[in-house]
Amino acid sequence: RVGVAIRVKDGYYLYKEKISAEANSDIAKAGVLRLPNGESKTDQYFGEMEVYYQDVFGELPIARATPHAMDLAIQLKYQGCADGGICYPPVTKILGVSLPQATADAALLAVGSSGAPPVSEQAKLAQIISNSSLLVMVVTFFGAGLLLAFTPCVLPMVPILSAIIAGEGNKVTTGRGFSLSLSYVMGMSLVYTAAGISAAAAGAGLQLQATFNQPWVLTLFSALFVILAGGMFGIYDLQMPPAIQSRLTTISRNQSSGTIIGAFMMGAISSLIVTACVGPALIAALTVIAQTGDIARGGTALFSMSMGMGTPLLAVGVLQGTLLPKAGPWMVAAKNVFGFVMLGVAIWMISRILPGEITLALWGILVVMAGIYIGGLTKLTAKSGGIQTLSRGAGLITVIYGSVLLVGSLVGSDSLLRPLEGLKTESSKGDLLEHRGLEFQRVKTTADLNMALAEAATEGKTTMLDFYADWCVSCIEMEEFTFTKAIVKDVLSNTVLLQADVTTNDDPDQELMARFNVFGPPTIIFFGADGIQRAGYEVVGYMKANDFANHVTAVTNPSYLNPNN
Repeated sequence: RVGVAIRVKDGYYLYKEKISAEANSDIAKAGVLRLPNGESKTDQYFGEMEVYYQDVFGELPIARATPHAMDLAIQLKYQGCADGGICYPPVTKILGVSLPQATADAALLAVGSSGAPPVSEQAKLAQIISNSSLLVMVVTFFGAGLLLAFTPCVLPMVPILSAIIAGEGNKVTTGRGFSLSLSYVMGMSLVYTAAGISAAAAGAGLQLQATFNQPWVLTLFSALFVILAGGMFGIYDLQMPPAIQSRLTTISRNQSSGTIIGAFMMGAISSLIVTACVGPALIAALTVIAQTGDIARGGTALFSMSMGMGTPLLAVGVLQGTLLPKAGPWMVAAKNVFGFVMLGVAIWMISRILPGEITLALWGILVVMAGIYIGGLTKLTAKSGGIQTLSRGAGLITVIYGSVLLVGSLVGSDSLLRPLEGLKTESSKGDLLEHRGLEFQRVKTTADLNMALAEAATEGKTTMLDFYADWCVSCIEMEEFTFTKAIVKDVLSNTVLLQADVTTNDDPDQELMARFNVFGPPTIIFFGADGIQRAGYEVVGYMKANDFANHVTAVTNPSYLNPNN
């Protein structure tokens, strides 16, 4: 803030509403000049006015795009009159002021009972990697991975592994299920760890993430799952080439070795699915590797997290080997079910690059096909039992829902939960908007961000910058399940919402992310009304609505709005 003082000589007065100030700069803007209460006076020219007969002292908030020291020109305007009835024309003066380097440390220290600046979750995890014992680090990151195992990034691996085990038929035992799942998890963990180490060491975290989510890569692997689904439906038999089978037989006389290696390869391929997710634990490990070069500890943290993500898959393998009955007609039905699941995984992967209405149409087609398979369109007879009746009922409901999805795609909807929202009338569409997410202002370059921060400061508002990408699964989660909640909208009502779409990962995207050391989306940065980043309050990865609302409330506490510069 800049102090403004105007000395008023005896016998003269200034009009309060005629006093204003502006900043002559492209990287700094002035807010509203704050002035004390004046005296009421009935003026012969302007009527009832608030005036100053004594010296005036005001405060001018300044928002700047850079925290560095700078010289700033302030344009001050005022107008006054003499008691004798003579009024003078408006006056404009240019005043120079030198701003020291800005810091929000003092404001941050004033908040919280600990009296210490906040530390982000990823920073805490990075400290664990650097400073804690090996055992504490491994347990912590294993637990973080275990939590990630139940996110949409990892769940698609469950049907993939289940399909591999089901394909074994009557050879599946508890031990066999565990060995297949362990091979799958090791393939996923080793490739994921190696990719993370390589990306962090090369400073290309987002580049790797973006590469694995390029349209051609997603199309290729989506096609692979379609091919695997065809094998599950019995359209053809998927076998390794004879030459490779012969080599594997030579290495090990056990015919099952091919499947073990196949499970490992599928795990390695499936690790690409996880690259769509970013969380605090991943950022912590990548940060340590990138900044300290400690590949051993950073890589160990990544591998521990990967094994945590894979632990539920090991449980799937053991339970499937235990619970599956012996060979019989059920195997054909099970393989067909996994065929539908494989098609679902294919749609889920390709949905990152397809328009929403086309994705919805694909889901509709798949659901209708599944409903027909269940028996939704079969005719019941007098001999039909209870199981057949329930199966037909479930199938019929599935067919109807799939048909609704298809209709929704034709009217432009893209929501699995609200497929018919496109049929809403104009009056009801207004109500529907209340359930939509936040409205963001897009920024592409650092210059765009600087101007947006300065504009927000002139309005006395905090700012939130959301790094987003179309292929980012957790970004979609935030938009669907967090940004649509009323509690989140309420706490952000006085916050300017900015979004940087880094889908293309071009030079401006990389420059903007490098400014804040962002490895990839979703990452959310907060700024105070002074335009300065509130370090320690970054959000990385998906966060539930209530937790996010509480987090925003802490960031936008009134004591942060105008910290001393």
